[in-house]
Amino acid sequence: MRWRPAPIEAMNRHQATAPPAKAMPGVRKLSTKIISVLLIFFVIALTAIGVTLSISWQLEGSAAAINDTGGLRIRTYRIAHQLARADTEMRDPAAFSAMLREELEGIETILRSLAEGDPKRPLFVPQDRGIPEDVVRFTDFWTSRIRPVLFVLITDPNPGILRRTMRDMDRNVRTFVDSVNAVVFKMEQSHVRKLNILRASQGLLIVLALMGTAILIRFFYSLVVRPVNELNKGMRRMELEDFTVRVPILTQDEFGELSEGFNKMAAHLQDLYATLEERVSDKTQSLTAKNRELEILYATSGFLHEPHDIDSLCRGFLEHVQTTLGAAASSVRLLDPDSENLYLTVSDGLDETFLDREAVLSCGSCLCTEAARRNLTVLVDVARPDAPMKMDTCRLAGFQAVSVATITANKRPIGVFNLYFTDPRPLDASDELLLGTLGQLLGTAIESLRLQAHTRELAVFEERNLIARELHDSIAQALAFLNLQVQLLEQALETGDTEEMNGIVTMIRQGVQESYDDVRELMVHFRARVEQQDLDAAIEAALGRLAQQTGISTHFDVQGDGAPLEAETETQLLYIVLEALSNVRKHAKARSVTVRLRRSMEGLTVTIRDDGIGFDESNASPDEQQLHIGLEIMRERAMRIGGRFAVRSSRGRGSEIRLEIPRTHEETN
Repeated sequence: MRWRPAPIEAMNRHQATAPPAKAMPGVRKLSTKIISVLLIFFVIALTAIGVTLSISWQLEGSAAAINDTGGLRIRTYRIAHQLARADTEMRDPAAFSAMLREELEGIETILRSLAEGDPKRPLFVPQDRGIPEDVVRFTDFWTSRIRPVLFVLITDPNPGILRRTMRDMDRNVRTFVDSVNAVVFKMEQSHVRKLNILRASQGLLIVLALMGTAILIRFFYSLVVRPVNELNKGMRRMELEDFTVRVPILTQDEFGELSEGFNKMAAHLQDLYATLEERVSDKTQSLTAKNRELEILYATSGFLHEPHDIDSLCRGFLEHVQTTLGAAASSVRLLDPDSENLYLTVSDGLDETFLDREAVLSCGSCLCTEAARRNLTVLVDVARPDAPMKMDTCRLAGFQAVSVATITANKRPIGVFNLYFTDPRPLDASDELLLGTLGQLLGTAIESLRLQAHTRELAVFEERNLIARELHDSIAQALAFLNLQVQLLEQALETGDTEEMNGIVTMIRQGVQESYDDVRELMVHFRARVEQQDLDAAIEAALGRLAQQTGISTHFDVQGDGAPLEAETETQLLYIVLEALSNVRKHAKARSVTVRLRRSMEGLTVTIRDDGIGFDESNASPDEQQLHIGLEIMRERAMRIGGRFAVRSSRGRGSEIRLEIPRTHEETN
């Protein structure tokens, strides 16, 4: 479903006619209402159940009372029957007396239970219709009229006494039984009435249950179902993008608060939707500007990482920035830290007059120098009357606005670059940040070129020092020796000593040959370069030349594997090996030499071992002092590549040179 915006006028009209949200001064929690209603119904139900239980308990007690009262009649008739039989035939007076005593005790027990009641059975005498008074009356009648006679017969079961009391006994028994019958009838009527009350209570409970269910349904419909339905309807209309929907506030509780919140949300969404197109347009423009800035930074950064000299770097930088930002002209000025002057290095679109006047800017003479000193990025509208007088050259050249951005390296100003516009141009915070970032990129690139040039100068200087030392230690010494021999030859010529002249000429010939050999060795040494992954072949070739020139037995042992080192590191390592082999040729007088190369994940180790005469560092001869100079050269080269250099030697036991280059050093470099 497409999101089609409704007309703004219709939205505003509907919003104006929509009922305002009701205020909710006293919000009562929905949970409190529900719990209160449920507690009321619980109390009513509990009371009704308690009433029915009490009535049923009383019915059970009255039923027991009716049963026991009816038992009085049976026992009384049984006593009367036994007395009638005993009048005609009394065979066993003791048994007759025991029978009377048992019946009498049973009647006495029933009378006591009727008088006192028994909650455990339960047994209760109904308290209505004068039943308790009737029970008291026939109990008194029993106690006063019948029981004394029975006590006499139990004590003395004499037939004569029995005959004298029979007539009164019959009349008293009938009177007593009639009283009991009347009480039983009343108890039955009371029992029936209570049964009717119990049935009425149960019917009332059914009515209460039906009414309670209806009330609860109505209650929950009003408090829960209806508000939820209204909210659901509102949500469905909002899904259809009808943000003018409002829901009525039906209750003063949580659902009321929810409805009020829904209405506020709908109103907020309606306002947002009304200005959505404008917001999207603003965000689109903002994103377009950000993308443009990123494109400028990306293109400029890519160009600055290409190899250039400083002038071509600045010129290409100006082409990118000037074209992208729509400037009419541009320039780069670099700062001389000694004189604090800005020198115009590269420009584009500026005429000769402007270049002559702005070629050198002294401190404080222009806004550019102030921006460089204070590390600022500014845009000046030079056409305004209140523009700084120091911008006269720009104004005369026809420019309306000029931006000045400081070129920095390591937070240190090294110059400024300018953009010249022929129309007024505002500068906001994003433009200021962009120009400042471009200045940092250019400054970093310029500083990197300067550092590279300085590094190359240092490398050339160090290499020249090493070459000078090697020339001094080899050819210079030989030339000094030849100069001395030529002087001796001149003296021998003056004296005409032919034998001495022949000896001097022989020594001169040997010196020239040694110098020639040294020159060839130095030429090979200086030309030696190691291609990537070709260090083994270079060392093996050097050992082959040594064996060919001197006849020394050579051995080359390579173990392990690993990534190659940097080309410069391997070149310096080869120089160290060549210098060590040169020392073996010149000084060691060895028969064999062994070079071991070990590669591992930790780095590379080279060991040069010979079986020559060795030397003692503490007591060195002049020839050994020359050897020490060569060792010092090797140690300096090892330090340049971050290696560890060690020498072990003793007279008559040969020498060993060991060089270790850790790979961690290469990674950090």
